Amino acid sequence: MMSEFDVVTGAFGYTGKYIARRLLSAGRQVKTLTGHPLRPNPFGDQISVAPFNFDNPRELVRDLSGAITLYNTYWVRFDRGQVTFDRAVANSAVLFSAAAEAGVQRIVHISIANPSKDSPLPYYRGKALVEEAVLESGLSYAILRPTFIFGIEDILLNNIAWFLRRFPLFLVPGSGEYRVQPIFAEDVAGLAVTAGGHRENLTMDMAGPEVFTFNQLLRMVARSVGSKARILHVPPGLALFFSKLAGVLTGDVVLTPDEVRGLMADLLISGEPAKGTTALSQWIAQNAAELGSRYTSELKQHYR
Repeated sequence: MMSEFDVVTGAFGYTGKYIARRLLSAGRQVKTLTGHPLRPNPFGDQISVAPFNFDNPRELVRDLSGAITLYNTYWVRFDRGQVTFDRAVANSAVLFSAAAEAGVQRIVHISIANPSKDSPLPYYRGKALVEEAVLESGLSYAILRPTFIFGIEDILLNNIAWFLRRFPLFLVPGSGEYRVQPIFAEDVAGLAVTAGGHRENLTMDMAGPEVFTFNQLLRMVARSVGSKARILHVPPGLALFFSKLAGVLTGDVVLTPDEVRGLMADLLISGEPAKGTTALSQWIAQNAAELGSRYTSELKQHYR
């Protein structure tokens, strides 16, 4: 039986892994709930593992009993088969209800910048509905809204670099003058663990100290990895068409309509003061040799 511990959903994934590492370094005991309980545990015996069990709430309650804080990173990037946004919203509500019944004291929920129940984009609308489920749980909460999270293992930045390294042409939807405000995964983890140590209710954006147009971001990445690719601006529909062809090549979903529309609508920036301190420009300079050296597959990580 574990003594006082915290639960991180998806500690074998991306953001959850950074949060779990930060908790362990602070001397906390950690359990993870995961959709892939049979995968190799990168933490060894440092953390215990349990499946999500969304279809068995009693098991969820049992696995959460005794936890102090639930750090929730669970979500899906796109609909695929039975994995849908609607299902993810329903699963999240089951998780929060089980946490309340289990006596969890606080939820730290990783959301997204600019969610809205009125959004025409299912991704952003679903994120807003999950936030509503956090509020309805009745638990103390911190809702954290990152813009987009960068790190060696991330999907967006790493795979941009991968394509720039290997292909002579890179297609940009629209003008490329829409903006991004990236935040480092370590900064997200630090802010999440800090928020977990308080009890007042909190909703805040998490964004880094630099804002770039997408064009500026691409040029910076291209210079850093020594790419000679020609950057060509095309209509969004054409960019999505060619991303599907790239998906055949990689065996993955490279880009989704929600991602293109969200990016072009400036939803990856925050109107609040920056909370992250790590500058993407400096981080890229320090990690250029590794950035984009391997392709990161969303389907392999989360759907297979």
